[in-house]
Amino acid sequence: MKRKGILVVVSGFSGAGKGTLMKNLVKTYDNYALSISMTTRQPREGEEEGREYFFVSEETFKEKMGQDGLIEFACYCGNYYGTPREYVETQLEMGKDVLLEIEIQGALKVKKKYPAALLIFVMPPSAEQLKKRLAGRGTETPEVIEKRLCRALEEAKGIESYDYIVVNDDLEMCTRELHSIIRAAHNAVGRNEEWIENMRQELNVLVKGEK
Repeated sequence: MKRKGILVVVSGFSGAGKGTLMKNLVKTYDNYALSISMTTRQPREGEEEGREYFFVSEETFKEKMGQDGLIEFACYCGNYYGTPREYVETQLEMGKDVLLEIEIQGALKVKKKYPAALLIFVMPPSAEQLKKRLAGRGTETPEVIEKRLCRALEEAKGIESYDYIVVNDDLEMCTRELHSIIRAAHNAVGRNEEWIENMRQELNVLVKGEK
């Protein structure tokens, strides 16, 4: 019996390295599909349309919202972010584990719509390391870095809503840990109710001759 994929929601503070972690997961292991979010923010240097994000106008984004074409959406630091529905549901039906990189507001909305979703929060080794990573990007002003740290303080209050945390200190080690968590989640009883019921029916046929 072919099992559906798991919707894996990965969140973390800006600068925790969640994007790099997820790309490494997809590169290292099969059976993952990385969902591409839609956003109204401007591309950063090196980002490409359709690879990191779908970059759209606010008008286009709101049209998609009105058509129920987004699984979730949220406003973060003055820009809209959302997850296109069609791609995600198609990949899940194919048995792919779909990775969503979204912030905490969106993650909790996804959990309400998809109760079987797996929520994972990526942590830095320390707050000081987080600040160094943000500064090391070289793409943000000190004011923006301060804004992101303030946002991280707010987000830290919601981490208990997640199923697991992973500490992104060593990229390869963290990638293996994330993969192991997702593999184990496939065997959770709550994600295998249909398979379990089929097994019961097959046993009934063998033992009692009942269908």
